Amino acid sequence: MYERLLNFASHALMEDDLKHEDLSIWKEPFDKASAWKPCADQKNPIKAKTERTGFIMVSANGGLNQQRVAVCNAVAVTSLLNATLVLPRFLYSTVWKDGSQFEDIYQEEYFINSLREDVTIVKELPSHLQLIDIEAVGSLITDMDIEKESKPFQLVEKILPLLLKNQVVHFLGFGNRLAFDPLPPNIQRLRCKCNFHALKFVPKIQMAGSLLVKRIRQYSARWSSLDEHLLEEFLPNDYSERDSLERPSRYLALHLRFEVDMVAYSLCEFGGGEHEKTELQSYREIHFPALVMRTKNAKSVSPALLRKLGRCPLTPEEAALLLSALGFKRNTHIYLAGSHIYGGKSRMSVLTSLYPNIVTKEDLLTPAEMAPFRNFSSQLAALDFIACGAADVFAITDSGSQLSSLVSGYRIYYGSGQMPTLRPNKKRYARILSKNGSIGWSEFEERVRNMILENQRVTARPFGRSIYRQPRSPECMSMA
Repeated sequence: MYERLLNFASHALMEDDLKHEDLSIWKEPFDKASAWKPCADQKNPIKAKTERTGFIMVSANGGLNQQRVAVCNAVAVTSLLNATLVLPRFLYSTVWKDGSQFEDIYQEEYFINSLREDVTIVKELPSHLQLIDIEAVGSLITDMDIEKESKPFQLVEKILPLLLKNQVVHFLGFGNRLAFDPLPPNIQRLRCKCNFHALKFVPKIQMAGSLLVKRIRQYSARWSSLDEHLLEEFLPNDYSERDSLERPSRYLALHLRFEVDMVAYSLCEFGGGEHEKTELQSYREIHFPALVMRTKNAKSVSPALLRKLGRCPLTPEEAALLLSALGFKRNTHIYLAGSHIYGGKSRMSVLTSLYPNIVTKEDLLTPAEMAPFRNFSSQLAALDFIACGAADVFAITDSGSQLSSLVSGYRIYYGSGQMPTLRPNKKRYARILSKNGSIGWSEFEERVRNMILENQRVTARPFGRSIYRQPRSPECMSMA
């Protein structure tokens, strides 16, 4: 789709091989980033009343990261209602096809103990409540029953009477049912504490994640506080002073959100002609029937306009142009997160030809090391979470992705202002790419770099924005 620009990129990368690398691309561009320090685990427990209102159960749906948000929201609401939380359960999804439960992904005892001063968590309902038909008594709450991003008073009005009457409420879903603002500061802090401190991956995930990071770095290197939090006892212990004399060990993690579900749902076109249109429409009819019905009953927006509005996922070609314009050299080591790219190897050919040192978890782990995680998409996603979190630079192509959102927040929270995330403005990038027939490479580089720089500015979290993605907020982080 961008043959002319890609030729420019190829020549630029060959010329760059003869130059010294611009190390600034591996650093946060604004010093103010290092002034924000984590504080969500400060000793300021919520003073709860002795008598509890009842028990809250939550069965979270979606993939790993959507479930994570649901768990943290459930912790917050449990505290808000002065209830007791039953250890969360994860629903089986026909899309994700993963039967993993909370204890298969997160350290159960650590979760309970780290939140002990703020909220009481038990592993199961008391025996006298286990026989209750929760749906029959009206205590089964689905996402249809709760407004998206509900305010605290709405949850108090709707849920508290049920808790007091039936002693138990079961949330089915609950991924995005608690607003980010306005929220009492202590509840907001608790939500941060849950996400950034209480949810630690189980040892088998930490161990495999440690192997991923060590192998892509190729030798030992100094570790950040984020590495220590993610990997704990599985940090490689073979670091030596000799290693510190080697060239800096760096890698970029790229979350290329170009899987078939994302591509099909976008209603965009990606240069594949009639075959692509037919294939994606068939996928929509099977997996997104509501979307198909909606497009039939409403005036459709053209794929060209969708692209102009920045609603199309970035292609591998567009990601390659982005990285080359930013100055990443051809030999850059890149970890590719996510599942299978739509179009497979042929669609990836441009990106891999410009950046041949691209690896995935399947490349870095042996079949035996991968075996415990096969058929468990959420556990595989946890490995991507670790590899992306520990990367020297994290590049994302879709800011709406839960993985991208949570990892970028983690990097802000634990990164000490030294772990940049590259986040393109898709609408602005589409406008730049629309000039592909006439724009020169120097102008393309300048416009792309300015676009990325704008999205790296350091500001406090705007009102209503996700605290998980943008933790620079008084309840989560403090200014040094």
